[in-house]
Amino acid sequence: MADFSKQWCDQNDPDMPYDFDVIEEFKKLSEDYYIPMICEGYGFLGILNDKGECKVLIDDKWVLFDDVVNNYDLPF
Repeated sequence: MADFSKQWCDQNDPDMPYDFDVIEEFKKLSEDYYIPMICEGYGFLGILNDKGECKVLIDDKWVLFDDVVNNYDLPF
């Protein structure tokens, strides 16, 4: 089953129910911890709290989540 984040659904298909909220999951993380979590829409595999910054794992690189949301149409 594919999982989609609230942010991806809000941006691409507002009527689609989402599976998780990236920001809410990020808020649960202690600094320098991550959780494996897949978003099929954005194509990431995990969420990291990197010294208070929300990052997601795409193509073996941790990328700022804001950059993913704001540049979703650009390849990473």
